[in-house]
Amino acid sequence: MELQIVKVEKPENLNVILGISHFIKTVEDLHEALVTAVPGIRFGLAFCEASGKRLIRKTGTSDELVELAVKNAQAIGAGHSFLIVLGEGYFPINVLHAVKACPEVVRILAATANPLSVIVAEQDDQRGILGVLDGYKPLGVEAEEDIQWRKDILRKFGYKVS
Repeated sequence: MELQIVKVEKPENLNVILGISHFIKTVEDLHEALVTAVPGIRFGLAFCEASGKRLIRKTGTSDELVELAVKNAQAIGAGHSFLIVLGEGYFPINVLHAVKACPEVVRILAATANPLSVIVAEQDDQRGILGVLDGYKPLGVEAEEDIQWRKDILRKFGYKVS
């Protein structure tokens, strides 16, 4: 078995959602979930089919984001994995419930704008995702002023009241 780390290539300001599903129907159901959760959303989606023709299935509302999702799915190449690239100004917090509610979705591995690397195992003609490296390691523990900043920013964004 070979292990490798695949870096997800994307602009800093874009969020991605990486997950595992179990059926070709994933592509259409995730598309419907995303456009229903946030009308007008811009995204690209790629899904690595694990049997049959073993193609990378794709969809989205932006050709550029679909192309970026496909490029990363090709690099990861793990069966039944999917990658959603959200357009600028769209965030996982707004679509994760809809994505997780898709019957085909088995697990979400990452939902982030941070640098993301995928730990992939390969044996013969099979590839699977073992885990992810999301962002950077902590530099310390928050102090009182950091706690206040966290609370203030959540209220500024409208996620918390008073």
